[in-house]
Amino acid sequence: MIERYTLPEMGNLWNEAYKLQTWLQVEIAVCEAQAQLGYIPSEAVAEIKAKANFDPQRVLEIEAEVRHDMIAFLTNVNEYVGEAGRYIHLGLTSSDVLDTALALQLVASLDLLLQCLEDLIQAIRHKAREHRYTVMIGRSHGIHAEPMTFGFKLAGWLAEVLRHQERLRILRGTIAVGKISGAVGTYANIEPRVEAIACQKLGLKPDTASTQVISRDIHADYVQQLALVAASIERFAVEIRNLQKTDVLEVEEFFAKGQKGSSAMPHKRNPIRSERLTGMARLVRSHAGAALENVALWHERDISHSSVERVVLPDACILTHFMLHEITDLVTNLLVYPQNMERNLNCYGGVVFSQRVLLTLINKGLNREEAYAIVQQSAHKAWNKPEGNFRDLINKDPRVTEKLSPTEIDACFDPQQHLRHLDQVYQRLGI
Repeated sequence: MIERYTLPEMGNLWNEAYKLQTWLQVEIAVCEAQAQLGYIPSEAVAEIKAKANFDPQRVLEIEAEVRHDMIAFLTNVNEYVGEAGRYIHLGLTSSDVLDTALALQLVASLDLLLQCLEDLIQAIRHKAREHRYTVMIGRSHGIHAEPMTFGFKLAGWLAEVLRHQERLRILRGTIAVGKISGAVGTYANIEPRVEAIACQKLGLKPDTASTQVISRDIHADYVQQLALVAASIERFAVEIRNLQKTDVLEVEEFFAKGQKGSSAMPHKRNPIRSERLTGMARLVRSHAGAALENVALWHERDISHSSVERVVLPDACILTHFMLHEITDLVTNLLVYPQNMERNLNCYGGVVFSQRVLLTLINKGLNREEAYAIVQQSAHKAWNKPEGNFRDLINKDPRVTEKLSPTEIDACFDPQQHLRHLDQVYQRLGI
């Protein structure tokens, strides 16, 4: 299913041909650095750049025999280059190329995710602006709490996504790290100057102190950040699912013409895209755990991390990319039902305005315990009864009416009292 829904631009960053292309980029950058420092002939580098190529299928054929992916790749490249190929991979170890090239893939993937994140930011911002004054009930523990607006709910989503944007921008600098330091990272057969020049050409910075590999805390950080993005998307998806319940129905996923909800029940309009996102978030989170397990390698390196990363890094990037596209489309086309929000807000005669009545009675001189008992009594009489009407009960309670005028009682049931400071939040977010 994941392959079917993969968006091609991210998938292309993780196919075999692109991976080998990044390997070749690194090898050529190192050759250019070596030539710049006078260690290999510049004419040889020109020939390498002109002739270097690879055939993914041929690489696999060679690897089947030699059982080493980098040797298979270099053998195939040298079949194209010829004599000048002896200068390729000079003084390097496999992880110099593998880890530096992997950084190029991760940076390219992150740039694409940042573009998608910006699209989501704009979609949420637009929808929050549209429903800035659409009053609805807020809920805690799943129970009606106090009035708010749908735009304010979306403002919380926007703030969360903006934090992700900042985290991913920082992460881009963290992950853009290469290493050209040879076996166990000691520069025994290659100079640090070569590393510095090659990394600069590739848009990376040298790792501060690599072993034979770049330490995997960096990669674990990368996957954890994607897992955090996925967790937020799941939060939004779960909210949509809850608000789409038949007995709530305040929002609904867009239902296309000709779409079917159930093979058995023609009436069904299910939140299937939000449910899909919920499931995908579980996968991305599981990859974060695997990435953390990769941090502890033996001594200067082993390759236990390699098999894990072949799965979790492309999968986490592809999943997160799809999820961002999906939630952006969901938010953009979300159906919002203000009339249902108003209906739910006034359930049981506006019982959700109980705190306003409580505070107004306290301001009129009642102690908190006495005022709480009066208001709770009317609220519980109205709660969960078809005919229950909290407002009517309050209006008929002499303990209330001797303290509050009809105008003051009416003011307690005005939802605008709950919204008067929300502009400050909108201003912080530029909505």
